[in-house]
Amino acid sequence: MIKDTLDTIVPEMIAWRRYLHRHPELSFQESETAAYIAKLLRGWGLEVRTGVGGHGVTARLQGGKAGPTVALRADIDALPIQDEKACEYASSVPGVMHACGHDAHTATLLGVAKTLSRHRELLRGNIVFVFQPAEEVTPGGALGMIKDGVLDGVDVIYGIHLWTPFEVGTAYCKAGPIMAAADEFTIEIKGKGGHGGLPHETVDSVFVASQLVVNLQSIVSRSTDPTEPCVVSVGSIHSGTNFNVIAETAVLKGTVRTFNASLRMDVKARLENIVRQTCLMQGADYTIDYKLGYPPVVNHAEEEQRFYRAAKAALGEAGAKTSPLIMAGEDYAYYLQQVPGCFMFVGAGNPDRGIVYPHHHPRFDIDETAMTHAAKLFIALVEDYMSEHSR
Repeated sequence: MIKDTLDTIVPEMIAWRRYLHRHPELSFQESETAAYIAKLLRGWGLEVRTGVGGHGVTARLQGGKAGPTVALRADIDALPIQDEKACEYASSVPGVMHACGHDAHTATLLGVAKTLSRHRELLRGNIVFVFQPAEEVTPGGALGMIKDGVLDGVDVIYGIHLWTPFEVGTAYCKAGPIMAAADEFTIEIKGKGGHGGLPHETVDSVFVASQLVVNLQSIVSRSTDPTEPCVVSVGSIHSGTNFNVIAETAVLKGTVRTFNASLRMDVKARLENIVRQTCLMQGADYTIDYKLGYPPVVNHAEEEQRFYRAAKAALGEAGAKTSPLIMAGEDYAYYLQQVPGCFMFVGAGNPDRGIVYPHHHPRFDIDETAMTHAAKLFIALVEDYMSEHSR
């Protein structure tokens, strides 16, 4: 019965996703997106709160019978990337696009909300639908929503990320750490500028920065246990104004990804020491801004086991798979520090249709069939949890 209702809503889910894809909003700016979500939810008779932790929206569905409260979360923000796709639903906002699937996460959860609102008398418990802003930019939106009480009375929480590296028709999860801690750093090298033909009279910030890029790679290759996953990446270098001018300053920005809390702090200390010693050797000054970002996403073992049951029910026996470690970060980690739950990946890539571009790519897209798979997985998780905990 519930499945039949979901099937009739799939075209609406696709339409919602495409509308959101055409009208993306950046982190902490999602006012119109939030209003769009809230209007739909109110139309289905749900108890809606807006302005939760910023532009967050929540909706509560009271079941027909007493039981636990299950929270389901989607993120709603977009990225500062120019959409390069040639399709009718390409972003209409210059320099902004949904390049990570948050539009589809939102449409999926809206589909689940509409479906279950039509069958609320069958629910043995309550559901809180969580539409979270600002996942893409630290400090993120999860902490603000938690502070505003989104988890009050919640017994378990589930989140799904549509993931193009995994083939459509599959779903992945694992107990324990599944996504990395995501830290970021900015290093400013302060040298002495001058004429490009007179390098002996300068302290070349570009030269120092170049050494730093190389030296920082020794953290992973020579300073960490090779059995412990770790990434140190410099993603940005900015310096100089002309070909014949030695730049006085250079700015490097990068990220560190780890799963182990002790290693996380060791890498921070090692990075700071390498910067200090490299600059000392070349006579340059420096500043470091090192931000500890999202902690690792750590799934609860009992909910991982529920995932396997639910994924097999939703996608078939071959659809439920054990996830590898994912070095991306997610502020969903904060929810799992407060209540049990798990975070899952649903395959959204399809090489046969040319849907192969990675997340955060200007031509990113998803196989929209993945939204139906994710909605079925959400519903199966709700049914399984309520069946076990409402007895």
